[in-house]
Amino acid sequence: MNRITVGKKQQTKKTRFSQLLAFFNFIKNNFDDDLKNPFNTPMMKKLFKAKTAFHWDIIEKETIDEVIFRTTKLRNRLILELMARGGMRISEVLKLMPSDIIHRRLTLRDLKSGREYEFIFIPNRIADRLKDYIRQKDIQPHQRIFPICYEAAREMVAKAGDVVGIHLRPHDLRLQAATYASRSGVPIEIVSKVILRHSNLSTTERYLGKITDVEAMKWIDTLYA
Repeated sequence: MNRITVGKKQQTKKTRFSQLLAFFNFIKNNFDDDLKNPFNTPMMKKLFKAKTAFHWDIIEKETIDEVIFRTTKLRNRLILELMARGGMRISEVLKLMPSDIIHRRLTLRDLKSGREYEFIFIPNRIADRLKDYIRQKDIQPHQRIFPICYEAAREMVAKAGDVVGIHLRPHDLRLQAATYASRSGVPIEIVSKVILRHSNLSTTERYLGKITDVEAMKWIDTLYA
């Protein structure tokens, strides 16, 4: 079982396990009552159980705005804004170089998706501040704009959250960028392909989480006011 599922996702392993469990049960029930199903054991069921779905708590835009506003160091503020306004992953922000920037478009390379490159579009004001920062620091075209490690960036984000009394992770900022766009009426296809750059809509739908009753009533009032 391990051999045929090595390197597979947990859900795929669960599917293979369920198929083999059903197969041996069929043999036992129809041909051999004495057959012991090797998959019908607590250990096997635990080993190949489906992964529990995980849902991130979505932080309100006003809270993220306060986090950014109260971050006074320009470098840190830019890192936060690129994630919260551009939907960038922290790893993508840390790899960014001046040569990747053309006006408001950022080119991302060495991607986890396997693609050669992807594009990010950011607001004008952030693009202008980013270019000013590059000039002030005299960062060369092929130097990293933010030459810090992942752990240092993660710690910076956590401390920024502490200032306003929340537990903040880099992924919360990317998630909020997508959620705010979706709640503002941006088509889910744009959220998926442009902001999050997901390969399929189902992944994006899991990101966006559930609509609360308050949000549902707000949208109904907006549509039919």
